[in-house]
Amino acid sequence: MSRIQANLLLTLVALIWGSAFVAQNQAMAHMGPLLFTGVRFLVGSLVVLPLAVMEWRRLGRAGQPLSRGDGGHIAVLGGLMTLGAVMQQVGIQFTSVTNAGFLTALYVPLVPVLGWLLLRQGAHWSVWPAAFGCLAGAFLLSGAHTLSIGLGDLWVIGSAIPWAVHVLMVGRWADRMGAPFLVACGQFAVCGLLSLGAAAVMEPLRWDGVLAATGPILYTGVLSVGVAFTAQVVAQRYAHAADAAIILSSETLFAAAFGYLLLGERLAAAGLLGCALMLACIVLVQLLPLVGTLRRRQILTAPSN
Repeated sequence: MSRIQANLLLTLVALIWGSAFVAQNQAMAHMGPLLFTGVRFLVGSLVVLPLAVMEWRRLGRAGQPLSRGDGGHIAVLGGLMTLGAVMQQVGIQFTSVTNAGFLTALYVPLVPVLGWLLLRQGAHWSVWPAAFGCLAGAFLLSGAHTLSIGLGDLWVIGSAIPWAVHVLMVGRWADRMGAPFLVACGQFAVCGLLSLGAAAVMEPLRWDGVLAATGPILYTGVLSVGVAFTAQVVAQRYAHAADAAIILSSETLFAAAFGYLLLGERLAAAGLLGCALMLACIVLVQLLPLVGTLRRRQILTAPSN
């Protein structure tokens, strides 16, 4: 898969995640967020399970089975996924949705920062202004005018760290293992089981609520988790982690678009400006490195006197 194909696949992932916000809002009328997260991630795990089994058999026939260390990496990815979701949910109980939506976007600039600090992974210079431009766009899109930091805000800020590490590591480990479906299925199962365990402690487990939210569960479980998160694992084998974080942040744009189309929500001028800023950053972070590559090729292929 080429870099452009991987980035297009990540854009599709962001579109699916953006559309899933409608279903997630509908589900919250019938069940708690932890129970919903646990059930839908287990559904996603079942969706990918046949492909994961085929991949397991293929690796066995090739004499390249996954090691215990690979299983540990998959468990860590599932743990990061769960930690990000739980910390975010705790914070939402004590802060406004506006603050939570904006602060969650902190993972975008965190990815290149952590990539440099933890992995000594360099990034094209355009990533840095694009990351902070996406953050500013998310602020405008949220409709916020001022931002006060409270206890809930600190929880949401903390949730950006495991999400950033997850984006950073998922492509690295999936590429090393050569088993994207096993990675996806395994991390979904870990996240689902851990979320259900947390729900058993923090929320009432109501079967009638699960039945009432069957539609949103199936939509988000099959598409948002089973298809989109698996596509993320596949695409990030070929995409730079910093690029992936910026492209995936377009989820906010698609959420606004589906809110407009399906829920009748309207954006103010600041929100439209935020959408334009994020879209510009996403496009530029893809085009500027290509321009540099084309220039170098022209220099190398230019006839010498």
